[in-house]
Amino acid sequence: MQDLSPQQNSQTSIDEAVVSGILSARIRPGTRLSENEVASLFNVSRTRVREAMMRLEQRGIVKVSPRRGWFVVEPSAEEAIGVYAARRVIEGGLLASMDRLTESGRDRLHAHLTEEKAAIAAGDRQRLTCLMGDFHIRIAELSGNPILVEILRDLTARTILISLIYQSDFHAMQSHLGHCRIVAAMEEGDFQKAAALAVEHLDEVETGLDLTRRPDPLADLRRSLSLPPQVPTSSNAPPKPNDETNRGE
Repeated sequence: MQDLSPQQNSQTSIDEAVVSGILSARIRPGTRLSENEVASLFNVSRTRVREAMMRLEQRGIVKVSPRRGWFVVEPSAEEAIGVYAARRVIEGGLLASMDRLTESGRDRLHAHLTEEKAAIAAGDRQRLTCLMGDFHIRIAELSGNPILVEILRDLTARTILISLIYQSDFHAMQSHLGHCRIVAAMEEGDFQKAAALAVEHLDEVETGLDLTRRPDPLADLRRSLSLPPQVPTSSNAPPKPNDETNRGE
């Protein structure tokens, strides 16, 4: 099992640790979450772990396999389409409903864009994955609606799982520039334009997915042995898209 830090047991719930691990791409699709191991890491009973897993299952983050245990979901192509459709409705509606960007909100968004740019320059792909998803959560936080923040965190986590399965290219600059355009529209006070740009941005990211790809059950072992990724075998797969998109959006 990957990256559940025992040092933060008293401050962080099991639910939050799993979602945070996915948002930062440290926990991958199909990761097994052993009840015994999680209980040991968090110094709680297996009953507590099972309760947390059931909550995460309701949020679409994990699933249970009979006689095998709990696993991080591996979203299907149909689920991927549904997640992006939900994000377009929520993020477009959220931005369209806003009427002002405070100075502190502007500063927070600019600081985030600066972090994105620095991570691009450093070539830090894991950090970029986290930042690219966080951008959308930051905007939800500006709304002051904790329910929207929670919903978007879950959708963003599911988006990262989708991208880890269906997106092979990693082109950060176009996504960063898309974020810059959204922020610029917000600064202009044109939130209808910002909403349209957010939907356009999500459209571009979804277009970059190859939904004919299937999860590789040996992916973790391939990485451990430094073997090349599995080559898709479908003869009906469409040509690889040329547009530049970024995983974790």
